[in-house]
Amino acid sequence: MEFCRNLSKCSFCVHIILTLCFISINFKGSSSSTASVGKSPAISSVTPSLTDSNTTSANTNVTTTTAPVKSTTRDFSYLDHCPDNAPCENLGASCITCKLNYYCVYGKTETVDCTVKQNITCLGSRVFKRPYYCRYGYQLDADKIFCDTALASKCLMKQAPPETFIAHCMVKEEFLCLGNRTFYKKFPCNWTSGFKWSTALALSITLGGFGVDRFYIGLWRSGIGKLFSFGGLGVWTIVDVVLIAVGYVGPHDDSLYIYPWN
Repeated sequence: MEFCRNLSKCSFCVHIILTLCFISINFKGSSSSTASVGKSPAISSVTPSLTDSNTTSANTNVTTTTAPVKSTTRDFSYLDHCPDNAPCENLGASCITCKLNYYCVYGKTETVDCTVKQNITCLGSRVFKRPYYCRYGYQLDADKIFCDTALASKCLMKQAPPETFIAHCMVKEEFLCLGNRTFYKKFPCNWTSGFKWSTALALSITLGGFGVDRFYIGLWRSGIGKLFSFGGLGVWTIVDVVLIAVGYVGPHDDSLYIYPWN
């Protein structure tokens, strides 16, 4: 019995000791948690510094970025076409600026105020009036425009319907017009290599029996046949006179004759 009592006392003491150890461990854990919570302001205090650093970097980038600057260079290529010390009112259309009225009556002659462009030296007043036709460039008469007809010799005329070609045209400097001064215009094939109709007809009448008329217009193969047949005993000569007179037999390159009335 005595042994059992001592054993129960010992177990009670062991229980008390274990309980105290458990409380002690929990107290230390709570202390470390409290210490961790106490340190959090330090972390938050660092965060603003990082934010400030990013903000400063962003502001630096914004400050160093420059917007593209628009070019203020002006085109003075017109100076190559504008003479110096000429009367201001005689300058060409590329040397002056005119405020044309696009609501004018078509075909009517109007008057407009014009000003000489910059960096041009001229005599007289730099502001003057000039008449102009109320038409666009492509509507002007042929004597008021210049067209590059280099492609005219590359088209065929003796076909149906007649072939056309497109030429690059521009309005002459002394005339004003509405809209663009350069444009494209379609023309019918109408070109010549320099053969005169009167010369071909005269050769056919006088020396046609020897084929000289056909040699002149470049038909040398048939000219040789006409030469050795003595103009087809005169029949071929008479036929060629009629065909050349009406323009049916023409130059070898299909170009047109130059007529005296042109």
